[in-house]
Amino acid sequence: MGDYFRHWLSFRNRLKSPPKIFQVNWFRQGPDGKYLWPGFCENMRVLKWIVDRCRGRADADETPLGWVPGPHCFDLEGMPNFSRDQLTQLQSINYEDWRREIIRQDELFMKIYSHLPKELIFQRELLVSRL
Repeated sequence: MGDYFRHWLSFRNRLKSPPKIFQVNWFRQGPDGKYLWPGFCENMRVLKWIVDRCRGRADADETPLGWVPGPHCFDLEGMPNFSRDQLTQLQSINYEDWRREIIRQDELFMKIYSHLPKELIFQRELLVSRL
C-alpha cells in the first residue's frame, strides 16, 4: 500500500499543472443521524464553488484541515428548508473527532511504515500539530 501511495505521489513531479484536489462529504450526518446536506439535487452549488475556486473567482477560509468555503460562499436561494445556520453546522469541524481519526490511523501507518512515503508521514504530523 505504501508503494501504491508513492506511485501516485510521484506524478506531482511530472506534471506542470497538477489538478486541484477537493474533498466533499455529501453524507455527513448530524447528531440525529440525518444527513446535513439536503441532497443530490443541490450538489451543483458545491460544484459551482469548486469551479469558481479553480478559476480564482471564489474565496475560501483557512482551517486546520485546509481551505474551505465559508458559509457566505454558497447561494442558498431556492432552498426554503435549508438555512445559513444549517450550512454552518455542516461545515463545522469537530477537532476531537479528527484527533480520534488520526489515532485510528496509527496501526496502519506502523504496518506499512517501511514502504510509506515520508511525505505522508510529514503531512500527517503537520495535521496533528494543527489539530
